[in-house]
Amino acid sequence: MNYDFLSPTQIVFGWGRRSELGKLAAKFGSRLFLVSGSRTLERIGVIAQLVAGFDQCGLKTERFEAASREPEVADVDLLVEEFLKRDPTDRDVVIAIGGGSTIDLAKAAAAVATNRQGSSVVDFLEGVGRGLQITHAPLNLIAVPTTSGTGTEVTKNAVISSYQPAFKKSLRSDLMIPRVVLVDPELSVSLPHETTAYTGMDAITQLIESYISRRAAPIPQALALSGLKLAIPALPAVVRDGTSRENREAMSQAALLSGLALANSGLGLAHGVAAALGSHCRVPHGLACAVMLPAALRFNLSVRETELAALERLFDNSHSSDAESAKAFVSRIVELCREVGVPPRLREIGVGIEQLPALVSGSRGNSMSGNPRDVSDHELLEILQQMW
Repeated sequence: MNYDFLSPTQIVFGWGRRSELGKLAAKFGSRLFLVSGSRTLERIGVIAQLVAGFDQCGLKTERFEAASREPEVADVDLLVEEFLKRDPTDRDVVIAIGGGSTIDLAKAAAAVATNRQGSSVVDFLEGVGRGLQITHAPLNLIAVPTTSGTGTEVTKNAVISSYQPAFKKSLRSDLMIPRVVLVDPELSVSLPHETTAYTGMDAITQLIESYISRRAAPIPQALALSGLKLAIPALPAVVRDGTSRENREAMSQAALLSGLALANSGLGLAHGVAAALGSHCRVPHGLACAVMLPAALRFNLSVRETELAALERLFDNSHSSDAESAKAFVSRIVELCREVGVPPRLREIGVGIEQLPALVSGSRGNSMSGNPRDVSDHELLEILQQMW
């Protein structure tokens, strides 16, 4: 068996460890570009505390605010323009603090700012641009997630959206993996219940899909098992009580592991359709993944019975066969979705039946290519019709 495994140079994990950000950033130089996406952390003074800490470390801080949405082409291009106005060098560091959207925005801008062979980020996006590649190292990047979901803090890609024309595509390069990742679970305590639920289901979907992916490999599978053992019991508990340190830590760890797993194994049907739901119907990514996960598991059950049975045995060893265990795991995920408030029907998340054909064609991206079972357009349309 041959495989590669990519990860950040340094991962810093722990409650309250955001206090170390200044010292980590100072290793790169004396100026930082702070890209912040959390209005709540701004309001309660956390960002101001961080900036004060940067000042104490002798760092000059330039502030940039991320929009409260998944990053669009224009958002990336604007942030690149703002970076370039400041004549960035390899002695500068970008700190992205926020959810997956903020981190993706900063990752993309840090890469495009040093790769000027294109006029827009769209020139580098998979399947829609000019096919340009990231050939120069991006600006130094420290990723600080404030949600427990996407795992983008440890991946080599940034997902960028457009609505005219409609697409959701990745900018991707090994060079884009953040230099340092700091995960402080305390930063997620202020998340609303709904955001906690949907981002948590995104992490769970990533752990499952990377485990059963046709590109699955031993290290990512081991990480996925560890992450699922944490996340499946922790998510309902933390949705009920967002102040629980134990469960916030469990979800932050699971999200981190999900990013490492997906970055090295790929994903599958749920994420493939989620991209189309985002670009065509503007469904938030975590919600889209959560809605699609049960259907994706049912579709893949026939070719991943052994693997799904292994996932069920993390929680219940009483079933007499792999077939029973695998079906029980699918039922476990259906119940988990119900418990944390995921709608089971596409119509309940604003999808019109007339949009289904466009969702089929819009699902053919890198995520779908990792699905363990080939899915035709006809089969995918049937799945979506049954879900509508």
